Amino acid sequence: MQINLTVVFKSKPEHIEDVRAMLLNLVEKSREEKACLQYDLHHGTKNPEIFIFHEIWESQEGLDLHDQQPYIKKLVAEIPALIQEPAAIYHTELLNL
Repeated sequence: MQINLTVVFKSKPEHIEDVRAMLLNLVEKSREEKACLQYDLHHGTKNPEIFIFHEIWESQEGLDLHDQQPYIKKLVAEIPALIQEPAAIYHTELLNL
């Protein structure tokens, strides 16, 4: 069963470029993972502090493996100092088939 995630980060104003660079680094690496079907990063046009990932994973096992990657562990350790609040993570399902 596919796993759909939306993850929202709210950068501190003084760290927008740092957060942008950190998150863009994840896109390339995550897209190389076998279980990754889609991994897109969006940036707020009216609120530049907002970054949104839309992710689709082949399975829960694939997502679990993603969460164990060194670059994800590095993000989890480093990003809290750069964001206003913990990331909001939404598990969703596509309704408009």
